[in-house]
Amino acid sequence: MSRAKTYSLSARDIQKSWHVIDADGQTLGRLSTRVASLLMGKHKPTYSPHLDMGDFVIVVNAQKVRVTGKKLDDKIYYRHTGYMGGLKETPLGDMLQRQPRRVIELSVRGMLPRNRLARHLLRHLKVYAGPDHPHEAQVNARPGPVSRRTKPRPRPQASAEAAAPQPSATKPRARAGRAAAAKAAPARKPRRSGGTKA
Repeated sequence: MSRAKTYSLSARDIQKSWHVIDADGQTLGRLSTRVASLLMGKHKPTYSPHLDMGDFVIVVNAQKVRVTGKKLDDKIYYRHTGYMGGLKETPLGDMLQRQPRRVIELSVRGMLPRNRLARHLLRHLKVYAGPDHPHEAQVNARPGPVSRRTKPRPRPQASAEAAAPQPSATKPRARAGRAAAAKAAPARKPRRSGGTKA
């Protein structure tokens, strides 16, 4: 039986990179699923659902995102002011003109898990209505190792005497087959049924 331990990545060993996605002509739902996957880190082989494994995502040209069907008129965003009769309704078409960033943020937020980690992951999403963004330095920088350890630990050298196999003091047991075990075991009495004697 293998005694190998499951590899678990620590938070200090996680490397983050930056992704720039152009939303021009892309469908809102398809774009949001891709962004949510990058934020969670599902594209990495070391993905763990309880850690912040994801990368930073920059979405540009948010106002040029595309929706299918009649969603520009039919899809409604609701919010409440907190006062009586304060329910506000905003169609998707109006929201794209006023707050194109908010459309993508709400769409991605709905595709993340409902927990504290998702609220933290949403901070790594940067959405801009136009083609420009102020993160050129981060995008062009190469992600380096985050681990504090720079040199590998030296392994202890084992001497030649310790490496040689030692003779065993006890003799190994011979395995008995099923037939030998059946002969050595006493015969069992048949069980009685729960019925009454006639």
